[in-house]
Amino acid sequence: MRLTLRTAGVAVRAMLVFTALLGVGYMLLITAIGQVALPFQANGSLVSAADGTVAGSQLIGQSFTDADGAALPQYFQSRPSAAGDGYDAAASSGSNLGPENEDLIASISEREEASRVLDGDGTIPVDALTASGSGLDPDISVANAERQVARVAEARGIPVSDVEALVAAHTLPRDLGYLGDPRVNVVELNRALDAR
Repeated sequence: MRLTLRTAGVAVRAMLVFTALLGVGYMLLITAIGQVALPFQANGSLVSAADGTVAGSQLIGQSFTDADGAALPQYFQSRPSAAGDGYDAAASSGSNLGPENEDLIASISEREEASRVLDGDGTIPVDALTASGSGLDPDISVANAERQVARVAEARGIPVSDVEALVAAHTLPRDLGYLGDPRVNVVELNRALDAR
C-alpha cells in the first residue's frame, strides 16, 4: 500500500512539473520567440487601412462585393469562399462535396456564369470557380489575375499596363522554388490599387 501511494505521489508530481514545463513554459517560450523573430506573422499578418484600423489579414481572403453581393468591378475578385457567408475565419472549412455532387455542380455553374458576365468569354481558371481547401484562401492563380486586369483597369480608368505591373509586383513565386504554383495575393493587390 505504501509503495502504491509513493508511486502515485511521484506520478502526480511528475505530471505537475511536466504540465508546467511543457504546457506553460514551452508555450511562453515559443510565443516570445515569435514576437521577437517574426512579430508580423506571429500577430496574424494583419493589414491596416489608411486610417490605421485593422482591415484584415494577408492570410485570409476578403469579399470585394457590394451590399447585394455583386462583384465590384474596380477590384480583383478573390477565390470563392467555402466558409458560408463570406470569409469568416471562424467558419474555415472546405465544402467536402464530391465531384458528382449536384450542389457543387450548381455552384460552379453559377460562378462560371458570373465570371463570364464580369470578365467576358474565354478560358476561366479553375480557381475562379472552386473554393480552396480552407475556404479562405487570399491567393488566386496568375491566370485568374490576368483575366481580371482589363476590367479593373477600365473600371479605375488607368492603363492596362499599370495594372499588369501591379499584378507582376504582387505575384508570389513557388514556395521553396518548387512547391505549388506562382500566385497573387488579392488582398495585397487590391490594397496597392487603392493606394495608387
